[in-house]
Amino acid sequence: MACRGIGWDYILAGTPGPILAANVRWLAGYRHPRHAVTEVGDVLLEAFREQSPLMAGAHQVGDPIAVLPVLFHLIWAQQLVSDLTVPLDADIAVVARR
Repeated sequence: MACRGIGWDYILAGTPGPILAANVRWLAGYRHPRHAVTEVGDVLLEAFREQSPLMAGAHQVGDPIAVLPVLFHLIWAQQLVSDLTVPLDADIAVVARR
């Protein structure tokens, strides 16, 4: 009503699918700058220069306990790219943004 009162139109674009919403909620937990560990991030970007499964690339860089928070932060920051419309699991393909 408020929009129409000042002459604006609006549309509701809909909601994201449940898988995308769950993935974004998960990744949002890693948006904090404390997960932007440059040394690990640089190695991850190099490891995912070519598309690779998430866990395979993480293991290539080091201990997944230390690496995964940085990896998830890079996906959140869109420096690493993955199809977030499918479940985010160990085998999901990840690649560095070109």
